[in-house]
Amino acid sequence: MKYILLLLITLTLNAQNDFSVRVLYGTATDKALGDILIGDFGSYPESLSVSAFDAGYLLNKDTFDLPINIYVKAGLGQFNEGSYSNVNELVLYVKAVYSLDFLDNRIRFGLGEGFSYTSDILRVEQFEADTTTDGKTSQFLNYLDITVDFDFGRLIRYAPLHDTYIGVALKHRSGVFGLVNGVTKGGSNYNSIYLEKNF
Repeated sequence: MKYILLLLITLTLNAQNDFSVRVLYGTATDKALGDILIGDFGSYPESLSVSAFDAGYLLNKDTFDLPINIYVKAGLGQFNEGSYSNVNELVLYVKAVYSLDFLDNRIRFGLGEGFSYTSDILRVEQFEADTTTDGKTSQFLNYLDITVDFDFGRLIRYAPLHDTYIGVALKHRSGVFGLVNGVTKGGSNYNSIYLEKNF
């Protein structure tokens, strides 16, 4: 733990002050992470959704002399559970964002890794857990944030909107095959769209 803290402090000393805010909306899918990554997005039989907001701070710019920025991010979300009570979420994660600039435009690819805590068990996670022999679920799970976006301001050539990104995200909670709280199933995936502003 002390090495991780030392690394974060070192990265922070090299960073320029830079912040980001994001609003996100997503819908549940019954597809696994691997299926979604190869383009099989699917949907869930019930209309379950999530709305979320997060904010981030730039820890390091152009990491390893590559166009990779490292952020620490925290966010709040609310899952619409249909006829059941809504579930709230708190996430904390570190995210690497790779920027690809071409023809005065920018596309970014992001991968965030951290933790998610929900106020109750999500219905989609309970349903998946019920298909296993142990049936374990947890409010505290591993969190992945996988994104692709583009700079809307650069696309329309309007400087005040530079660093305003529109993108798609995969919001993923899981026990990492039992490594987190013994949850082998009982995870969830939400295919999402978002708007993010860096300033």
